[in-house]
Amino acid sequence: MTTTPVRLAGLLPELEVIRADFPILERTLADGLPLVYLDSANTSQKPQVVIDAMVDHLERHNANVARAMHQLGAEASEAFEAGRDKVAAFIGAPERDEVIFTKNASEALNLVANTLAWARGPLQVGPGDEIVITEMEHHSNIVPWQLLTERTGATLRWFGLTEDGHLDLSDIDALITERTKVVSFTWVSNALGTINPVAAITRRAHEVGALVVVDASQAAPQLPIDLAGFDPAERPDFLVFTGHKVVGPTGIGVLWGARNVLEQLPPFLGGGEMIETVRMESSTYAAIPHKFEAGTPPIVEAIGLGAAVDYLAAVGLDAIHEHERAITAYALDGLATVPGLRVLGPLDAAQRGGAIAFEVDGVHPHDVAQVLDVRGIAVRAGHHCARPAHARFGVQSSTRMSSYLYTTPAEIDALVEGLHYTRSYFKVG
Repeated sequence: MTTTPVRLAGLLPELEVIRADFPILERTLADGLPLVYLDSANTSQKPQVVIDAMVDHLERHNANVARAMHQLGAEASEAFEAGRDKVAAFIGAPERDEVIFTKNASEALNLVANTLAWARGPLQVGPGDEIVITEMEHHSNIVPWQLLTERTGATLRWFGLTEDGHLDLSDIDALITERTKVVSFTWVSNALGTINPVAAITRRAHEVGALVVVDASQAAPQLPIDLAGFDPAERPDFLVFTGHKVVGPTGIGVLWGARNVLEQLPPFLGGGEMIETVRMESSTYAAIPHKFEAGTPPIVEAIGLGAAVDYLAAVGLDAIHEHERAITAYALDGLATVPGLRVLGPLDAAQRGGAIAFEVDGVHPHDVAQVLDVRGIAVRAGHHCARPAHARFGVQSSTRMSSYLYTTPAEIDALVEGLHYTRSYFKVG
């Protein structure tokens, strides 16, 4: 497969410099094979600056936050809250106190779903209310809403999918109605790669007074996000993402919520630092964001996440997006040369993110992944926590490659060559 300058015009010009920032990419595997890492939608690799920031904190500044009055405690608190400032800037949050740290995106989604069940007044979900999601969601954006409807008597409804992997919005006015309380959907599908129209769906939901929750776990790594820049009618009420997909550490997620909504919700967890006063009879609670951050938070993880989003901002999210689009287009062209291979989701790189799930006729996805792994190529096989999306297209599971800002055309070439080899190995066709 030969690269073409026109198709690859969007590649980051400093690609080799960027790759040098990620020490794991220099690793040599068994038999001297170079690592070809194409599993970034699962978890991204970490640049040295993130590793250094976390090690420096643990070696020189380690203490609990918002408790200790000594110098180390002050340094830790300052660094932790600086992480919040950096994340707020990264997503263009209208206010930094609207950024809440959780342990991952799943916890952030569960926080919203549970507190809506416990809320008093107009935000409370109950019998007769409807929750709308989509058939392409990650399980983390399906199960919390299923639990919410089971516990409250509300009804779960969802958008279906078109044959080319887009949301079927033809019945949006019939699906999102005055009974709709919440609309929750992914910005970019982790299985199909589809980029969804956040503004249009949010506008319709707000017309009927529904809250909007956007799972940005796959969007935040590759799309510029500016919440403050949204038209208010098109701005979601909640947005979540996870640190480990934006070159940050595991163990930390982000929930952004509009202040006027967050202040109406009850706490999710009880414990230290989320309280204002505690008496044996009752307690009062701290202001946001601390109302939703019970106990010792992920301190070093927040510091690492701050370094990660600073790193991405320095490279430039617009440039990263263009790189992802160019690599994805190149990958789609290459995959099209493999007989019997079917891509799930849109075939236009401009309409999708960098995760490409596919099936190879006659070869189980786990076998595909294993053969590729022997050649030093890391991909994911399975249902990618998106069983309903797979069921919609009549497949049990798939193989998924996913690129990122450090992915090169040569790595895509290695994948395509590996897939041709896989077909010959299993004597397919």
